Amino acid sequence: MNHTIHKEMLFPQPREQVWAAIANAQALAEWMYPNDFEPQVGHPFTFQVPPNPKAGFDGLVVRCQVLTCEPPSQLVFSWSVDGPVANTQVRFHLEPEGHGTRLRLEHSGFDLAHPWGEQAFKGAGFGWAKMLKQLGVLLASNTAEEKRSISDPQERI
Repeated sequence: MNHTIHKEMLFPQPREQVWAAIANAQALAEWMYPNDFEPQVGHPFTFQVPPNPKAGFDGLVVRCQVLTCEPPSQLVFSWSVDGPVANTQVRFHLEPEGHGTRLRLEHSGFDLAHPWGEQAFKGAGFGWAKMLKQLGVLLASNTAEEKRSISDPQERI
């Protein structure tokens, strides 16, 4: 049986700013993992998940492919790691809400019948919660940086 992780967050930033953080390789590396992402349907890319020796984790490579790219509202890509996460799919959906953006994330296709399926599903849920929190920090720091450059008198000279 396949299971899906659902996460939802409301960011005070406009949709275009949130889109830029999820559909740009450099920004993705800041809140997720190093990658060679390009926002083009059909583009294969990887995320390089670093090792965590304290947890006995050697790191891994996540193989992905862009399936849907509809700026600034929807990004879908495959997410594949050997084992219980062999053929999963990540979907970001962005909707304007007030002056901000509601982000809905779905990571679907987890095989809980696999011997490590339950562990992979729980680990991915924890990982997405942590990464989305990092996304919020990145967006807030980018917004603060923009405000500083606008209000900095040195910038206007």
